[in-house]
Amino acid sequence: MTPQRPHRRAIAIHAILCLLTFSVLAQQNNINLDQAKAAMIQGIDATNKGDLSTAESAFARAVSLAPQVSATHAALGAVYLDEGKIDLAEKELDQAHALAPADASIDLNLARAEVASAHYDTALGLFHQALATPSAPQLSTPETIAYAATLSATGDIAMAQSTLAAALTNTPNSAQLHDAYGTLLAQHENLAQALPQFQQAVSLDPTLSDAQYHLGTTLLALNQADASIAPLKLAVEATPNSFDPHLQLGRALSAQGNDTDALDQLHRGAELSTNVTNLRALYALALALQASGDAAGSLPIFARATNNSNAWKPADYSSALTNYALAHVQTGDAKGAIQLYAQALSIGPDVPTLREDYGAAYLQEQELDHAIEQFRAGLALEPNDPHLHYDLGLALKLKDNLAAAVPEFEHAAKLDPSLPDPPYTLGVIYMQQGRFADSATQLQHAVALQPSNGDAWGLLGSVLRDSGNPTGAMEALKRAIALQPDQPNLHVEVAALEVQAGLKEEAAAERKIAADLSRAAVSRQRASFALKSGRALLAENKLDDAIVQLNTAVQAAPNSAEAHQLLADAYTRQGKTADAALERSRAAALATPPAK
Repeated sequence: MTPQRPHRRAIAIHAILCLLTFSVLAQQNNINLDQAKAAMIQGIDATNKGDLSTAESAFARAVSLAPQVSATHAALGAVYLDEGKIDLAEKELDQAHALAPADASIDLNLARAEVASAHYDTALGLFHQALATPSAPQLSTPETIAYAATLSATGDIAMAQSTLAAALTNTPNSAQLHDAYGTLLAQHENLAQALPQFQQAVSLDPTLSDAQYHLGTTLLALNQADASIAPLKLAVEATPNSFDPHLQLGRALSAQGNDTDALDQLHRGAELSTNVTNLRALYALALALQASGDAAGSLPIFARATNNSNAWKPADYSSALTNYALAHVQTGDAKGAIQLYAQALSIGPDVPTLREDYGAAYLQEQELDHAIEQFRAGLALEPNDPHLHYDLGLALKLKDNLAAAVPEFEHAAKLDPSLPDPPYTLGVIYMQQGRFADSATQLQHAVALQPSNGDAWGLLGSVLRDSGNPTGAMEALKRAIALQPDQPNLHVEVAALEVQAGLKEEAAAERKIAADLSRAAVSRQRASFALKSGRALLAENKLDDAIVQLNTAVQAAPNSAEAHQLLADAYTRQGKTADAALERSRAAALATPPAK
C-alpha cells in the first residue's frame, strides 16, 4: 500500500483547539501544561515536515502530560492513522471523541480508522454525525475516499459513485481519487469503466503503487496479460514484501506462458502468504502454481484455501476441491485425490468434468471398474463428450475388452476429429490385430494432427514396412529418428529396410549406431544404479563400499559431476586428501558451463 500523506489539516485544527484549551487550563496552575503545549508544537512541526516518527513521540508525550485534553489524543490518533497503526489510532481517537463528542474533525478521523478496520456501519454513523454539524468541513481526499468506501460497503453504491465523481470534478488531478473511483467500479465488475480511471491515476502519479497494482490486475482480468506486466512489475518493485502484487504478476506471467518467471513470483508470493487469511487469494495462488507446473507446491496452498467449507459457496467449494484433487493426481497421489473427488461430488454439482477427473484418478490407481463407473456416469450427463468416450475406451482396453473399447475410441474420433489420441490408440490396436491398412490410416491421421509424436512416426514406419511399403516406412522412420535420435530400435528397423534395398554399407552404419546407443543406454542404467547405491552407502558411512559403487558410476558416466563430488566426499572422510582434491576439481569442471 502507498503511504498516504499526513492528514495535516486535522492536526492543525486540533493544534488551535489545544492551545485554546491550554490557555484555559493554565489558570488552574497545572505544571504539566507548558510541557504538553511544547510537545504539541513539536509534533505539529514534525508532522508538517513529514517526520511521523518524531511527531508520534511528541504527541504521545503530550497525551501523557495532558490526558484530559481531547486534542492531544486526536493529534496522536491522526498520526497513528497515517502510519497505518489502525488499532492504536482507534484507541486514541475513541478517547478524543469521548472528550469532545461534537468535534467533526475527530469524528472524520475516527471514521477513517473504522473504515480501515472494516467497521463500516460505525464509520457511516460517524461520517453522518460530522457532516450534519452546522459548520461541516469539506472532506479531504482521504476522507472522501473513506466515505465512498463506507457508502459502497453499506449498500449505497450510487451515492458512493456520485461522491467520488463530485470530488473529481473539484479535484480532477488527484491520482488517489481516480484510483479510488476505479476501485469502486472494479469492485462492482465495471472493469471497462474502471480501466481509464486507473490509467489516469498512474499518469498523474506513476509512484502510486496501489494504482499500478489496480491497473495491472484490471488488465489481467480483461485478458490483456501482456499489458498487465509493466504496471504489476512496478507494484512489486514498490512493495516487494506484499503478497498480492507477486501473486498477480505471477498469474500474468503464467498467462503469457512464461512459467519460469511466473514461478519465481508465485514462490515469493507463497513465502509471503503465511499471514494471508483471504481464502480466495490463497486459492488463486494455488491455481497459478498448478497452472505454471508446480503442482507439488500448490498442494499446501490448496489445503489452506479449502480448510473452511463454511467460507465458500457450495458450488465454488466443490470446484476448489476438484482442482485440489487434480494437484494430487499430478503429483502421483491418486489415492489422496479420490477422497477429495468423492467429497466434491457429495457437495455437487455433478458435472461431466468432475466425473472424468474422478475416473482418471481411479485409472491411475488401476481400479478399472471404478474408473469405468465414473466415465459412464459422466457420459450419462454429457453423451457427446469425446474425452469421456476416449477415457472409457482406455479403461476398457486395460481390461482387455477390445470389443467394447474400439467403438469408444471410434466414437471419440468422430466427435472430435482434431484429437490425436484416438487415432493413435486405434492404430496400435489395429496393428496388434493384424489390420495393417487400417492401422496405417489411423497412424497417418495421428501424425498429421501431432507431427511431434516420435512414437507415432516409429509405429507408422513399422506398420508400413509390414504392409509392404518400404519407401513410406523409411520416410516415417527417418522422421521418428529426427524426433527420437537416441532410440536404438529405430536404427535397427532402418538397417533392416536398407538390407532389403541392397544398401549394405548404410545398413552396417545404422547397426553400429544402434549398438552404440544400446551400450550408452546400458551405461546410463549402470551409472544410475551405482550412483544411487553409492549415495545410500555414503549416507550410512560405509565408505569402502560407497567408493566401489561411486567409481563404477564414474566409469559408466564420466561426465557426472555428482558422482565425482560424492567420490570426493568419500575420499575426504577416509583422509585421502589428494584423491579427494582430484575428484573435487573434476566435479567443479563438469559443473561449470563452458565459456561462450
